[in-house]
Amino acid sequence: MSRVTVVFFDAAGTLFHVKGSVAEVYLAYAEPYGVRRTPELLEAVSAAFRRAFRDSPPPIFAATEPADIKRCERLWWFDIVHTVFYRVGMFEGFDEYFDTVFRAFADPQQWVLCPDTLGALTALKEGGYELGIISNFDTRLFPLLRGLGIEGLFDTVTISTLAKAVKPASQIFRLALDKHAVDPEDALHVGDSVRDDVEGARQAGLIGVLIDRGQAHDRIVPDATPRINTLDELPRLLATL
Repeated sequence: MSRVTVVFFDAAGTLFHVKGSVAEVYLAYAEPYGVRRTPELLEAVSAAFRRAFRDSPPPIFAATEPADIKRCERLWWFDIVHTVFYRVGMFEGFDEYFDTVFRAFADPQQWVLCPDTLGALTALKEGGYELGIISNFDTRLFPLLRGLGIEGLFDTVTISTLAKAVKPASQIFRLALDKHAVDPEDALHVGDSVRDDVEGARQAGLIGVLIDRGQAHDRIVPDATPRINTLDELPRLLATL
């Protein structure tokens, strides 16, 4: 029988997602600054964002005070968004624009829960499992969880900018495990990234489960990978481990 007592989740892309796409949000907030959205520009912004995000250094900062960490997070994202528009076309008023769009991604109205999230979390909680989040999101995750109505379902939340480690590094998984005082084999982690969630969890000794919502994957999915199409399938999977 499974000895799993703690179920961890990735956040964005697993429990909730941005309304539309990141590129669409960027352009929607850029329109008041004279940027005219076209299909070609939307695709260019999307490609530039993927490249800038991939090439950016991990969001690990020397700062320890909460206010300093938040300033570091903001500067980290400023560099990414500035790089995006440097590649597709800069415009006047960018600093003011960035402040607005950065705040927008902390607004729960900009995000939507996946339709299976609330029911699955509630069922697991009622089944006696401890629940946690392990995410490469920044401190804006906390108001999002509150605004989306799921904060109270989680016993712990571990994010990269506070953990000073980024998935797939084992350090962030170990920190999350310590919060629950459990061994790796007592825990399972669910996420939509093969590299960050499945392989990262496995390297740390946890069971890594891929939530496959039909998206393109960042790596080839190994045949032995536990895979679910909806979070509603988790209780049945747990029963088979």
